[in-house]
Amino acid sequence: MPDFSKPSLEYFELLPLLIVFGTACVGVLLEAFLPRQSRRVPQVLVSLVGLAAALGATIWVAKEAKEVGGGAARGIVGAEGSVIIDGPTLYLWGLLLIFGILGVALFAERRLEGGLSAFAGQAAALPGTEAERQAATQGLDHTEVYPLLLFAIGGMLLFPASGDLLTMFVALEVLSLPLYLLCGLARRRRLLSQEAALKYFLLGAFSSGFFLYGAALIYGYAGSMSFAGIDQAVRNNTSEHWLLLTGIALLSVGLLFKVGAAPFQAWTPDVYQGAPTAVTAFMSAGTKAAAFGALARLFYVAFDGERWSWQPMLSVVAIATMLLGAVLAIVQTDVKRMLAYSAVAHTGFLLTGVIGAQGAGQLAKGQYSSLEGVLFYLTTYGFASVGAFALVTIVRDAGGEATSTAAWAGLGKRSPLVAGSFAFFLLSMAGIPLTAGFVGKWAVFTSAMSAGFWWVVLVAIVSSVIAIFFYVRHIKLMFFTDPEPGETAAVSDASLLTVGTIAICLAATVVLGVVPGPVLELVTGAGDFIR
Repeated sequence: MPDFSKPSLEYFELLPLLIVFGTACVGVLLEAFLPRQSRRVPQVLVSLVGLAAALGATIWVAKEAKEVGGGAARGIVGAEGSVIIDGPTLYLWGLLLIFGILGVALFAERRLEGGLSAFAGQAAALPGTEAERQAATQGLDHTEVYPLLLFAIGGMLLFPASGDLLTMFVALEVLSLPLYLLCGLARRRRLLSQEAALKYFLLGAFSSGFFLYGAALIYGYAGSMSFAGIDQAVRNNTSEHWLLLTGIALLSVGLLFKVGAAPFQAWTPDVYQGAPTAVTAFMSAGTKAAAFGALARLFYVAFDGERWSWQPMLSVVAIATMLLGAVLAIVQTDVKRMLAYSAVAHTGFLLTGVIGAQGAGQLAKGQYSSLEGVLFYLTTYGFASVGAFALVTIVRDAGGEATSTAAWAGLGKRSPLVAGSFAFFLLSMAGIPLTAGFVGKWAVFTSAMSAGFWWVVLVAIVSSVIAIFFYVRHIKLMFFTDPEPGETAAVSDASLLTVGTIAICLAATVVLGVVPGPVLELVTGAGDFIR
């Protein structure tokens, strides 16, 4: 008889994960036992309290880790090697939980739809049918969106903390499946929303298949699923090199799809446009942060010894992604699609950081390691993106959200505060000095330059210049263009939840641009991934 040992779980270090998944389960129980008309307020409160508690637990764990490590974040390998809690993990957990709280606030907005949420009253009802009209008349609301959001956040927390390929795949599916559902629940433009969800689901299923096949090949090469075991095999095994390269390529497909990199970006504009804008806002920040954390851990830990193979591959992908996102954003006539292609371009900028210099010895004063640059860039872009999409929700006409760029003409005269805030978010995305985006781009570009990838940085600068064109064009449209007859949109009165979300994102973008030092020290103090 084989001997079985009881698994050891580090409950304290895993507390943020346990709180989020536990809160999601509580949300499912609320759906089961509360009357439909009484679910919204408890769901919102439970979600906010759970995420705030998880954020507090993350800060507590990080504080204890620094005290044990003598000022440096000391990581542990927990859950029998399946979950790794180190400095970068804790930083990403805090960032994702903040984005999650902002996402719940946007989900809970009801004033913009006349007392209803932005989500369909009955998802099973076909668009335009009597069942859909009755659901709208009765004021039905899909409060299941809150536990779905919590499960997605739980998967996002687990994704960059994965210690092996199986855990990473499970986290990938846990974060993806709720998002597939959430994208198809828009109250307005139901067909567009359902089309977006179907595209996202089908392409996501294919990318998951690539990831699994790649994991199988890597297991065949290394004889291990753990990143530490794969790293040892990469450094010591000289046979079957083609198996390693094929596995890296297939794993890259799964992760590059999730971050929206070329040539796997086709889902991004359709999903960003069709999904409820509150979902788009959360996805744009949360999914990118979680996926880049997972991608960085995979390449920096498992495949660090094979840098000479994957760095050129990611360089080509970064160049294609930046140019494609910047050029295609120019021709968009829908604000959400423009921001979607902008997100594609920012994915390319982040990949530029991923291929950058890692070791402190490679860096001069004022430069940052690849991981530090990527973490800071995810922070700056996340707040700007959530704030921009939150502003999109309050610019409306008779048909709901006015996402046509023509409808935004002259908005600066009708609502200078809203137009000015949106312009500031666009300038941050463009990387204009004294905004958070400028500091973020400086961090990732200097990292790539230190590693010798000056030619990638050159393309990144060209792409940034191209991107400035469509950002400034939209600003000109808002402040210096008169609206066409019948194309005018107005700013609706939003609740304190949406206004507070916009204010927080605006304040973060200003502070990170003017006084980035504290957050840069935080990402520097987070250290590197442990092996």
